[in-house]
Amino acid sequence: MLDTDFTALFLTVKLAVITSLLLLIICFPIAWLLSNYRGRLKPYFEAVIALPLVLPPTLLGFYLLVAFSPNTILGEFWQSLTGHQLAFSFSGIVLGSLIYSLPFVMQPLLVGFSQVNSQYNSAAIALGFSATKRFFYLLIPLLKSTILSAFSLGFAHTLGEFGLVLMIGGNIPGETQVVSIALYDHVEALNYQAAHELSLILFAISFICLVLLFKFNRSNLGFRGANATS
Repeated sequence: MLDTDFTALFLTVKLAVITSLLLLIICFPIAWLLSNYRGRLKPYFEAVIALPLVLPPTLLGFYLLVAFSPNTILGEFWQSLTGHQLAFSFSGIVLGSLIYSLPFVMQPLLVGFSQVNSQYNSAAIALGFSATKRFFYLLIPLLKSTILSAFSLGFAHTLGEFGLVLMIGGNIPGETQVVSIALYDHVEALNYQAAHELSLILFAISFICLVLLFKFNRSNLGFRGANATS
C-alpha cells in the first residue's frame, strides 16, 4: 500500500468516528423528544430525518455547497466559525456526513426509546429520581445496546461515502481524500493490486462493524422480551 492509502484510511476512520459521535450527541435528545411527540407534524419530522435515505448524495452535496457558498449568510457564518469555506475542507465533509448518515443513527435511537416501558420512568419519578438521574441511571443503561448499534450503523455508513465527499471535499490527499475516493483513483489508474488491498481492508472493517451491530441487536431482542413480560 502507498503512504497516501494509509493516510486515506486514517482520514476515513477519523471522519467516521467524528461523524458517529457527533450524531449520537445530536440525535439522542431529538429522538427522545420525537418518540414522545404525538402531534400532527410527527410524520413530517420523520420524513425530513429520513430524506437522506432516498436523495442522491451528490444532490445533498450540491445544495450544501450552494447554501454555504461564501456570499451567503450561512457561508459567512461558516467562515467566521471555521476560518475557511465549506468546499475542499475536512470540516465540510464532516458536515455533509452528519446530514448523510443522520437517519442511520436516528432510527435505532427512535426504536430504542419506543421500547423503553413508561412504567420504568414512572417508577423512577415515584422514587424521587431527578431528570438528570433518570437520564444517567435509567435511559443510558436501558439503551446501551441501542446506542452502540446506532454508533456502529453511523460508522459503517460513513466509511463507504463517495459521492457526497467528492462533491464537497474534492480529492485532496491528506485533507479530503477518503478510502472510497483513493480506491476510485487506483481503478482509474489500472492499479488493481492497490485497489484490491484497499478494498479488502474496507471490507474487513465493514464486516466487523456489521458483526458488532448484529451482536448489539441480539441484546436488544432480549431487552424487548423483558419488556413484553413486564
